[in-house]
Amino acid sequence: MAARNGRTVRDLRRGNRTAVLQRLYFDGPLSRFELGPATGLSSGSVSNVVADLVADGLVEEAGSVDSDGGRPRTLLRVAPDSGQMIGVDVGETRVRVELFDLALTELARAERPLTPQGYDVDGIVRHIRDGIAEVLEAEEAAPERLLGVGVGVPGIVEHTTDRGAVVHGQTIGWDAVPLEELLRSGSRLPDHVRYFIDNGAKTLGQAEMWFGAGRGARNAVVVLFGSGVGACLVTPEVEHGRAVEWGHLTVRVRGRRCRCGAPGCLEAYAGAESLLERWREEGGRPPEDVDEETALTAMLAAAYPPRGTDPDPVALTVLEETAEYLGAGLSDLINLFQPERILIGGWAGLQLGARFLPAVRRHAATYALRHPADKVTIDLGRLGPDAVTVGAAILPLADFFAEGGRRAEPPAQTRRPAWRAALEERIPR
Repeated sequence: MAARNGRTVRDLRRGNRTAVLQRLYFDGPLSRFELGPATGLSSGSVSNVVADLVADGLVEEAGSVDSDGGRPRTLLRVAPDSGQMIGVDVGETRVRVELFDLALTELARAERPLTPQGYDVDGIVRHIRDGIAEVLEAEEAAPERLLGVGVGVPGIVEHTTDRGAVVHGQTIGWDAVPLEELLRSGSRLPDHVRYFIDNGAKTLGQAEMWFGAGRGARNAVVVLFGSGVGACLVTPEVEHGRAVEWGHLTVRVRGRRCRCGAPGCLEAYAGAESLLERWREEGGRPPEDVDEETALTAMLAAAYPPRGTDPDPVALTVLEETAEYLGAGLSDLINLFQPERILIGGWAGLQLGARFLPAVRRHAATYALRHPADKVTIDLGRLGPDAVTVGAAILPLADFFAEGGRRAEPPAQTRRPAWRAALEERIPR
């Protein structure tokens, strides 16, 4: 039966379950009494929803607290072992796959290193499949509780009706790669287990907004700074974030050639790959035959050596220029979107930010309009280099909440009503 606003009773029940689950997840443990004001539901509705969720094994008791003169109130929480998610980060140096319980406790991890030419589509698909199989073989894995697999990738992700998620990754040589279709074909997962594929900067933004330095902000930009550069915009209108190709903003006309092929992109000056190239071009000596993370660590050590040792002037100059490019790039985000917070994450952002975040803030304030610049804070993300993987795992978790905690079920076999079979038997042949 449909309500006047077009919502069915089933929709209302799902919405009530979602409200209770989310409040318990983010603010729990809570008592039934506290859930009423927190969700806006009546005490009767809270009791009914909680009873359903307990019966489904999604909510459990978590102790009690004294009440004002009455019986102690039972505290409730989301049961951590009632579901599991897989998060995948297709990064610049490795593919990382992690298995989490519902509380985002890591249960298992698998990593596959990538070579500089490692964005071969078949190779990436194989790494993801093998990583998923490996974590599902862990002792604490419960494949029957799997809510889905989230995957964070570089590039623009287009969600199509016929081919699922299609990735346009110009900087990595991916042209309309049907990644979801490729992962599904030959997958050892049941057909009803969904893949959730999105841009890596967006999954980073989702993680920081839910659990990190973005909590409580209504308008924020989360920057992913690794081999390349990307960003996620979060506003009240785009609650779950929208990936923006910030790294391909033009910062210098007829400038350095970017990986995407265009001249003068921010990524050509601020990404870790370009940092190391510029150091080499200006006469520096990055270590050979090591990954980018190791090389960037060496560059920082050369520019900022122990006291009493002269710094490498080339490395220091390149890093100082990069701080200005980043600050100028952030000023564009400030002027365009006027966020409350800008958070810098990604393995390179966290490594470099600890050293020159004050300079980046200073340059951003110099290039930005004064009024929005006065209102924004620029900080590092809090979730560390694994934040993209955590954010990828949040994708199936967010869908699970939106469905009121209902798991995807295997497709049921079609059954014909008995009356139809009986009537068809009476039809003359």
